[in-house]
Amino acid sequence: MTDLPVAVRRPARADARRNFDALLVAARETFAVDGADASLEEIARRAGVGIGTLYRNFPTRKDLFETVYVDEVNQLGVVAAAVAGLPPWEALRTWLDRFAGYIVTKRAVIDALNRESELFQSCRRSMYQAGEPLLDRAREAGEVRADASFDDVIRLISGLMSAAFVDEDQRNRVLDFALDGIRNRPR
Repeated sequence: MTDLPVAVRRPARADARRNFDALLVAARETFAVDGADASLEEIARRAGVGIGTLYRNFPTRKDLFETVYVDEVNQLGVVAAAVAGLPPWEALRTWLDRFAGYIVTKRAVIDALNRESELFQSCRRSMYQAGEPLLDRAREAGEVRADASFDDVIRLISGLMSAAFVDEDQRNRVLDFALDGIRNRPR
């Protein structure tokens, strides 16, 4: 993956790092449930820290949104590297499962992000650099339809994940249905 213009800068001290990481997890979860208007006090409470700790790490709401977003994109790159040695379809499927989770977070913070910003554009390029080789590899192995582009697949999954699901099982079933559509099946 390419370096993003705004890296997630974790503090050096172990206790500060734990607080920072707890804030990111709490923010991701809270944004997924309450959207971009989620209470910062609620995020701090869920993270088990005071509101001052939240503001020391993220002086503005925008800083928190951007850090959560960049961290999500970075995780897509980590997953892509981790699955690279798996069989092609399994690698792509695992990455797309993680991408589906990313969409939930992105949907919660997207309105707070400037889609034309260099940060947003850089994250998009980074995400494509992480996932597109997995699709290419699966296509070359005959696992994916020849006419399925990475952009097609990203739009398919993004559209599906914008729906509300009853539970995680339903989300996974719907994702399975969609991914069956891009599989290369003998006729």
